[in-house]
Amino acid sequence: MIISLPYMKKGESKKILGTSISTSERVSIYLELAEALRLNGELHEATKIMQDAINEFSGTPEEIRITVANVDLALSKGEVEIALSMLRNITPSQPYYTEVKEKMAQIYLQIRKDKRLYIGCYCELCEQLPSPHTSLLLGDAYMNIQEPEKALEVYEAAQRNNPLDAALARKIGQAYVKTHQYSKAINYYEVALKMSEQDFLCHDLAELLLKLKKFNKAESVLNQAMEHDSVNDLPSMMKDVKSLLLLAKIYKNHKKEEMMGTLNKACDIQLRILKRVPLEQPELIPSQKQLTSLICVQFAEQYLIEKDYVQAVKWYKDALCYTQTDSKVLLQLARLYLTQGDIESCEHHCALLLQDDNCNEIATMMMADLMFRKQKYEQAINLYQNVLDKAPDNFSVMERLIDLLRRSGKLDKATYFFEMAKKKSTRALLEPGYNYCKGLYCWHMGQPNQALKYFNKARKDSDWGQRAINNMIQICLNPDNEIIGGEVFESLNAEDSNLKEKRESEQHGIRTAEKLLQEFYPYSQEGQNQMKMLQNCCLLATKDKIQVEKALSVFIEMAQYERESVPAILAMAQAYMILKQTPKARTQLKRLAKANWTLSDAEELEKSWMLLSDIYCKSGKYDLATEQLKRCLQYNKSCSKAYEYMGFIMEKEQAYKDAASNYEFAWKYSNQANPAVGFKLAFNYLKDKKYVEAIEVCHDVLKICPSYPKIREEILEKAQAALKP
Repeated sequence: MIISLPYMKKGESKKILGTSISTSERVSIYLELAEALRLNGELHEATKIMQDAINEFSGTPEEIRITVANVDLALSKGEVEIALSMLRNITPSQPYYTEVKEKMAQIYLQIRKDKRLYIGCYCELCEQLPSPHTSLLLGDAYMNIQEPEKALEVYEAAQRNNPLDAALARKIGQAYVKTHQYSKAINYYEVALKMSEQDFLCHDLAELLLKLKKFNKAESVLNQAMEHDSVNDLPSMMKDVKSLLLLAKIYKNHKKEEMMGTLNKACDIQLRILKRVPLEQPELIPSQKQLTSLICVQFAEQYLIEKDYVQAVKWYKDALCYTQTDSKVLLQLARLYLTQGDIESCEHHCALLLQDDNCNEIATMMMADLMFRKQKYEQAINLYQNVLDKAPDNFSVMERLIDLLRRSGKLDKATYFFEMAKKKSTRALLEPGYNYCKGLYCWHMGQPNQALKYFNKARKDSDWGQRAINNMIQICLNPDNEIIGGEVFESLNAEDSNLKEKRESEQHGIRTAEKLLQEFYPYSQEGQNQMKMLQNCCLLATKDKIQVEKALSVFIEMAQYERESVPAILAMAQAYMILKQTPKARTQLKRLAKANWTLSDAEELEKSWMLLSDIYCKSGKYDLATEQLKRCLQYNKSCSKAYEYMGFIMEKEQAYKDAASNYEFAWKYSNQANPAVGFKLAFNYLKDKKYVEAIEVCHDVLKICPSYPKIREEILEKAQAALKP
């Protein structure tokens, strides 16, 4: 051990020929050893080493360093007051006084949670050792405790003594931003840039302008910064890369066509930097590799938006060449493989992610999705259950589990997990996440009014609110989960005597949806697209020709802007169907019939396949319709509408036994809440001479809808008569 060597003792290093080790270096060795022992939990051994250091270097200028290090040891033992008393004994005339005051301040803030004493340490430091450095420390301390106004006063006072300090100018600009004085911040940065052309000031200004969506001005600032001759030194090249990356960020919002070219320029320079760094500045290798990976990720994200999955995979793989264990990149790549249907590659990346504790939960959820794709439903459910057994109030996982249970035809099992959450906390019933999940469950169980009640309890929450409002709008526009634009069941329901009442209910739903839309605040481009979609779905629901045409033009624009957007293509087809332009609708739906199934587009794909099967049913192409319906049921075992269509096809082919079998599933998975399905089931039981079953279903229908037309005289009475001897 180094510490036991002769030259570590006081005076010994001079006696030993050929050794030259300073007092400061000897102290560092003692302190490093004590710190290593402390971090390893060997506090007793660390204390012994520290005591040896105190004995060895008492009375030397390095004694204060040992005292400061001894404070960390005392804090590890929970001896906060002893640590503070050690620090209080050090006077302004002694070395390391600034470090001592900073250490005291950290103890007051992080352990004692006392902001007043924390700031007091820095105020005392400024009084005892007035200098630009201590003023900056005081200003930074105010920023740390979210008091930027006071920080600004300190910084401005310091700047009067040092007007050309660019680092100080940067801090003042940041303080203006913190206090939301954006105009002052912009003016200040512009003046500071004229006085000191520092690139970091230019980048701060560009970022602020980008935040304020002043894209042209931000672009001008960065272009000005890059107006120079070709550079070949590393610092200048690094600055250019940062400028180009900021410029690409601006173009993403402002000039999308120039974004990729700018990223390419940044990538070329960064690759040159990466080749030179190992020889010139090896300590920068990790940070420069991280930056190269970040550039690759930006390329991948852009290709992902364009749905060019092959290029996106290539760039994510390139990113992993520079940061092999980056869990975020691994996660995105796994998701991308899942989207492409490359199950093996996705599984491989999930296995890597499961080794990272921070990503364990996300990887588990993705692995569950994989098991679902492989139709291993029990394994998928068990993976989610393992997470919820440890944390029953993890409502993000519960949301995904409810969807998985529905798709595997086992939604009734969800009640167990709600009970688990209630046992975990008595406040679960008040949790927005719990109410959102409960609303989702009720919606899928065919209880729209109950679902609205639960979603309403979550709609004001920052995390769950927007999703809850989105679902509430969809329920208001389509409470009975009908196929929008579908004509098969619409013509069957046209004889319904309650048609006027139904139309009034639809109008009320549209008005409610429009009110809810006023509470929908999108925070991203995806959110804005969602809002635009919902606004135009409200127009679609009116079924008024002018309003539907207006909505259609928006859907066409959205589909052109985002290539292969499933929601936009489906909405176009629905609009064409309402406008009775069936061939155009069929053309759009055939595009979606070829699409790969993804969880994010699952609902829209299911609706599109059912609408296409509706068109095929209407034209008597039952084999093509059946093909689409089987696809729906492959990914959603509890899709009651698909079973209803299958029943309709069998009924048309006079296969009443098979029709009844499909209507049974439709009745079961609609939670026996749709009287129209009950009527069809009872009718086919009657045709199949299952009179008892027909009577039972008739009674169930009459319980939920006592005045349901024709069921008494056409089915119930006939079935009862058939049973009489």
